[in-house]
Amino acid sequence: MSARKRLVVVCGLPGTGKTTVATTLADRFEAELVRTDVVRKDCFPDPEYTSAETQATYEETLSRAEAALGRDGVAIVDGTFRRESLRKEAREVATAAGAAFELIRVECETPVVRERIADREGDESDADFSVHTLLESEFEPPEGSHHRIDNSGSLERTHEQLIAVCDSLEVGVPSNPS
Repeated sequence: MSARKRLVVVCGLPGTGKTTVATTLADRFEAELVRTDVVRKDCFPDPEYTSAETQATYEETLSRAEAALGRDGVAIVDGTFRRESLRKEAREVATAAGAAFELIRVECETPVVRERIADREGDESDADFSVHTLLESEFEPPEGSHHRIDNSGSLERTHEQLIAVCDSLEVGVPSNPS
């Protein structure tokens, strides 16, 4: 468990490997993982992906993260967070809970994303490559300080980057803007 109270948001486009990164972080910090894909299905068993559903999904996701912060002192949130306004809401949850806020953006080269989405099985995400392409044009780059993970290479390379991020979080080294 992390010695410092914190909310970590893992954001990025569908198929970039957010869940891989977020799961590793949750294991490392012995934290609850809150995934927007899972929350959406809990709230909307047959989702239509409307704006209202998306807002309700993020509200419930952040509510669950807030509860985890209160209970465990740390929460990892996995979601696209394509709008800066959604990341701001997460930051406000962290601030209200007296927790540090960390943002990690996961990126991946387009051909790799296409292949990984095609190979995906048994995942809660409904996003296919056309959704990735659509959201790519709508994704607002994070403002301010954040960590960046390039998940285009091997799992080993991703883990090396994650180790560096985890080490910086544990020792309190400030994030570097990308």
